This record gives sequence, structure tokens and C-alpha cells, in this order.
Amino acid sequence: MPIIDPKVVEAAIASMNLPDFGKANIREIVSVANKVEKETGEKYIRMEMGVPGLRPDEIGTQAEIKALQNGVAAIYPMLDGHPDLKKQASRFVKAFIDVDIPERCIVPVSGSMQGAFATFTVLAHANPNRNTVLFIDPGFPVQKTQLDVVGLKYESFDMYNYRGNTLIEKVEEMIKKGHICAILYSNPNNPTWMCLTEDELKGLAQLADQYDVILIEDLAYFGMDFRRDISHPFEAPYQPSVSKYTENCLMMISGSKAFSYAGQRIGVVCMTEGLFDRKYEELGKRYGVSNFGTVFINRILYCLSSGTSHSAQYALAAMFRAACDGEYNFLEATHEYERRAKEIRKIFLDNGFHLVYADDMGESVGNGFYFTVGYKNMTGAELMEKLLYYGISIISLDTTGSKQQGLRVCVSFVKEDQFDVLRTRLESFVKEN
Repeated sequence: MPIIDPKVVEAAIASMNLPDFGKANIREIVSVANKVEKETGEKYIRMEMGVPGLRPDEIGTQAEIKALQNGVAAIYPMLDGHPDLKKQASRFVKAFIDVDIPERCIVPVSGSMQGAFATFTVLAHANPNRNTVLFIDPGFPVQKTQLDVVGLKYESFDMYNYRGNTLIEKVEEMIKKGHICAILYSNPNNPTWMCLTEDELKGLAQLADQYDVILIEDLAYFGMDFRRDISHPFEAPYQPSVSKYTENCLMMISGSKAFSYAGQRIGVVCMTEGLFDRKYEELGKRYGVSNFGTVFINRILYCLSSGTSHSAQYALAAMFRAACDGEYNFLEATHEYERRAKEIRKIFLDNGFHLVYADDMGESVGNGFYFTVGYKNMTGAELMEKLLYYGISIISLDTTGSKQQGLRVCVSFVKEDQFDVLRTRLESFVKEN
């Protein structure tokens, strides 16, 4: 039997006035679950929101506290960022990616969300003949909403059947028409946790150079492919990145997940020197300056937020510095997500679910922040709604650009004392389905 009255769930869904509940976004699912919890008093196991569930390290919080005590809250931050953050970010990229990015080409942003939005805004005006972004999906759905806001179009494909050479061939097929301005992907991938290989990144770099396309590398889950330990500074292995192979790229490094600093909205956009200094005639006509980096900072970020939280920049700088100096293993705490994923994945599989994205170029996909599951022949939308009756809040893969049927499971909010509850609720679901 469902543990929650289906009529209450159905009423909460109806109150959202959604034309297709299967395509409900994360915040809408959260609202439905909150409404049901308020009415019934029954707490959901929350797997819908990709919110960090770990305490941030004192290195960051103490640096921010000290900065606030020294009065930085009274001072506007520099648009292009605090000099020490830029310096430490440059060191961090060298230490953990083994790439040289000049300090002047690194810009703090209010999380990768703002970094992506600012990038899209520049691209929207850089070349009128290139008005489309290509997404290697599945991915973060809000980035497509950002394109709607700035007036860019998008195309996408599901990487499920495209890996290795076939991935590169598929990308080339889609960009050779000349209308694509940028390609965006996450690595590790949200939500599949698959990881692009060095060979795939080299192939993308070659295409970017051949077809003059900007690669936007979203490293929100920096180093969190726990199958390989990249946590030792200035030592291989390093975080894979396309920036090793082309100047036509930028990286977004977030403080939210790997550093558990999501609440302060801090990250950095790292542009190659070639992209930062690249001049676009159309940008010059519109903004009076033509190079990409200057427009990004002095036109777009200036209008969006006039810079990034001053005190949070001190926090991220301190964590970058400590990581580079070998004083702080920034990935050590995040192994908790790996442990939770291993346990939670087993609970789903023991109850007849299957992994949707299971193979990662011949390896089993790693345990991390997310994984994906399906059940029998149910669609993702059907599964999402039915599990709400059993006290499990989760999102369908439909919203991520995936063409597969199933769910995205986020492990960050599921604590150990909920494992048995999850097992019991899934067992009840299986009995009825």
C-alpha cells in the first residue's frame, strides 16, 4: 500500500497547473513534495535537489569570517575579482588540471549558474550567424532556460549511444552547418556520472578548432570521479579537461560541490588566453569593446551583479591555496557521496530497478553525487509520480535532455539513518507494481 494518500499527491500536482508533470522541473517537484509533507506530516526521502549535504571546511569559513571582521562587506568587490583569488585559482588549475591559465583570465562569479549565463550573453551578440548552443546531454536543464532568456537557440543529443569516435562523429555532424557557437557538457556528467575520456576531449578540441566553436566545460563536480584520485597537487593523474588541447574553451569551476560552499554562491570562470583576448567585430559594435574577456567582465558581469560576494572570494581563495599547498585534501570529505551512492544504488538494484546509464566506455559508471535508474517498462514520468505515493521525491530523466526512460537519483540529502526507510518504501512500491 502507498504510504501517502494518492489523492493528496494528485491534488498537489494539480495545484501546480503543469501541462505535463513528467517534464516538471526540480523546483516544481520540490514544491509538490513540500505541499504533501505539510498536509500529511509524512517526510519524503529527498532525491530531487542536487544540494550539497556536507559541512564546509573551516579553512574557507574562517577565512571569510576574518574578511568580514576586517570590513570587506563595506567595500564593493573588483569586477574582475580579488587578486589573491585570481592567483590561487590559477595555481589550482595548474595543480589539479596541469594547465596554465593566466590570473587575468580568471573571473569569480556567483556560482557556475552566473558563469554560464554571462557566457551565453556574450555569445548571443558575438556572431549573428551563430545563434545556437549544442548540449551533450543529459545535462543541467536550467542552462537551456538561460538560453531562452538571452535569445539563443539550442540543439542537443543524448550521449547514451555516442561514446568514443561515435561521439566525435555525432558532434561534427551537428556543428558542420556553421550555426553552432558553443558546445556545453559537464564532466563528470550530471546526471549520469559518466566521464568523457582524454581521447574524447582531444576529439572535441580538434572540432572546436576546425569549426571555430567555443567549448564550455562545466566542472561543477571537479575531481569527483572517485575511480581516479586526482587530489594530490601537481601530480598525475589530473582532472581531465579540454583546455589541454585547445584555446577555444573556458572552464567553470564551482565552489558548491567539491568545496561544499554552495550557500555563498561562488565559483570561477577560467578562460584560455586565446579566448579572453579574442576580438569579435559585433561585440565592438554593440559594447564599444570587442574582446571576449573584457565584454564578459566590464559589460555583462557589471550589469548582472557588479561583481561577486567579496567575503566569499576570500573563502575560495583560502581553500584553493590550502589545496595547492597540500594542506587540505578538498576531495576527502566528498567521498561520503561515493559511499552513500554505493549503498543507495544497491538498495534500488536489490528491488528490481536497473541502472539506465551503466557503462562508461567499458567501465562500470562510478559512484558519486548522482546515478540513474529505471524500473521495468515504466516511463520516467510514471515512476516519478508513483514514487511520490511511497514517500520518495525524485526527478525524471526527461527534464535532463535524456532520451532514456528513468530517474535521476541524487544522494546528497539521503542520510544513513534513512537507508532502511528507503529500502522499506521501495519494497512496498515493488509489491504493488
